[in-house]
Amino acid sequence: MKIVCSEEETIDLALSFADNLKSGDIVVLNGNLGAGKTFFVRNVVKKFGIENVCSPTFAIVNEYTNSNKIYHFDFYRINNSAELFDIGYNDYLSDVEAITFIEWGNLIPEVLPQKRIEIEIKIESDYSREFNFVKYE
Repeated sequence: MKIVCSEEETIDLALSFADNLKSGDIVVLNGNLGAGKTFFVRNVVKKFGIENVCSPTFAIVNEYTNSNKIYHFDFYRINNSAELFDIGYNDYLSDVEAITFIEWGNLIPEVLPQKRIEIEIKIESDYSREFNFVKYE
């Protein structure tokens, strides 16, 4: 568990987290609206030279490429797992050269891979957040 009290501390945490990521990793982020899931992802991928990150809420998945390939999913508007499989979800997950981020993974937990890192972000106050990291093997 890590508590951050400002956007700057969140950025520092994101950059530190990025130091430990490698191709093939899958990161699931859960938390209420406004918790900072996309903000965290945006700052993690800056470590890989990617600056143009936006929420994939309406696109379902955004792809970013630089020194690394990044897939960024958002399950918020997904009604069922069939929608994910229709867009090639399994192909994305099996790309061992990419790092995959999934926001709102808790909404369709049955499609999450067994091996993943889950981050639960809880809002403590306007700028304070509690981050809980769990690695599943």
